[in-house]
Amino acid sequence: MDILQSVIYGFQVACQPINLMYCFLGVLTGTLVGVLPGLGPAAAIALLLPTTFKVTPVSATIMLAGIYYGAMYGGSTTSILVNIPGEAASVVTCLDGYQMARKGRAGPALGIAAFGSFIAGTFAVIALTFVGPLISNLALAFGPPEYFALMVVGITVLTYLSSGSMIKALTMAGVGLILSGVGMDTISGQYRFTFNIQSLLDGVGVVPVAMGLFGISEVLLNLETGIRRDILTTKVKNLFPSLKDWGESIWAIGRGSILGFFLGILPGGGAVIASFSSYAIEKKVSKHPEEFGKGAIQGVAGPEAANNAGAGASFIPLLTLGIPANPVMAILLGALMIHGLQPGPLLMESAPELFWGTIVSMYIGNGMLLVLNLPLIPIWVKVLKIPYYLLYPLILLFCMIGAYSLENNVADVTMMLIFGILGFLMKKFGYEGAPLILAMVLGQKLETAFRRSLIMSHGDFSIFVTRPISLGFLVTAVLLLIVPIITQRKRLSTLKEG
Repeated sequence: MDILQSVIYGFQVACQPINLMYCFLGVLTGTLVGVLPGLGPAAAIALLLPTTFKVTPVSATIMLAGIYYGAMYGGSTTSILVNIPGEAASVVTCLDGYQMARKGRAGPALGIAAFGSFIAGTFAVIALTFVGPLISNLALAFGPPEYFALMVVGITVLTYLSSGSMIKALTMAGVGLILSGVGMDTISGQYRFTFNIQSLLDGVGVVPVAMGLFGISEVLLNLETGIRRDILTTKVKNLFPSLKDWGESIWAIGRGSILGFFLGILPGGGAVIASFSSYAIEKKVSKHPEEFGKGAIQGVAGPEAANNAGAGASFIPLLTLGIPANPVMAILLGALMIHGLQPGPLLMESAPELFWGTIVSMYIGNGMLLVLNLPLIPIWVKVLKIPYYLLYPLILLFCMIGAYSLENNVADVTMMLIFGILGFLMKKFGYEGAPLILAMVLGQKLETAFRRSLIMSHGDFSIFVTRPISLGFLVTAVLLLIVPIITQRKRLSTLKEG
């Protein structure tokens, strides 16, 4: 009954005209971000974060959340029509979506992607409504040692799931932890690592760093490599899938929704891992696996459902534990902290309007996306034809305005440009920005939890292994670091024997 009353309260908050407007702006912007290759939700949220500083935390969170799950919808459009994923979670959709489009079935591919996304997104939000409070209540038993161990797992999982070298991912996490220590020590009040630079006294801002690593670096990389676009010139028709299409897709959507939700809860999991896992499962259970990669509609329905369910589920660890599951959630965590809120088990009590308003806004946003996506497809096709020599200067200009508007400080613009160039070089040499951002956001909280734990135990490090929950998390982190090393050694020994 409490949950029902909370949901009704959430509807009262989310249905306020100002919040409905921000929800609509969020999902519309998110869809556009998903459509445009080379931008992505992390960059978009980092770029648009400064525009939310003058509005209420509830409206800001509703809009930023809308951008994230809206981008999951929009990403399928470019994958199907252009064979270029609008964002990482839609990479798998290219495999069969574009082949369907080449066979004249772009309409059903786009239609099943939209309906599958809606079904999975709604499932994730309903599950979030019931699971969120349970995890929040469980997390009230956490003390500083448990939070420290949980954050160690969060950083380790993200490095474990990185596409490149784990050593490089751990290096980036280390850099993020160092950057989080710049500025005032939260316990002693002393300044550190500032090198007498005035602009570093408040620390290194997450937003300029994220805008540089995800926004500026993408523009620079795309300018260097260039993106070839083969946009289909044929008219997109028959957007509503046939009964045969539904028959082939409905179980894929169901499996993708459940898989995406559970993978989305895991730190480092989220939409990308969910979409790849869903595609692998659909190919495995299919009676005709040879059709995958040649235009199988299940290869579009499953991954699209999984990435949307994963996007919704990733809000659970953020809102209930204060742990971001992926870089986008890390930026959202930074946004909430800028607005004076502390995500975690007490958020439901301290800011119920934000917790329930955001969850209910996702119900409404999913409906908006379904209504928006299908009629706007012809417009998105026109947007895709905008030349990059016009698009990229506008993105750079918007980045600079956004960074400056944070605190009307040129130092933030400089910081963003420095990290933009660093991000470009990192991508060239195979270093990912996600572990850096996650470690940077969690760093201060991790350090505070670590030091408070030692204060509690009078300097005795055994406090981390004598408490069962903390020990369990630390063992998990160690296993995540050891397993890839063992696997790699076995693979090398097998190759030598062969």
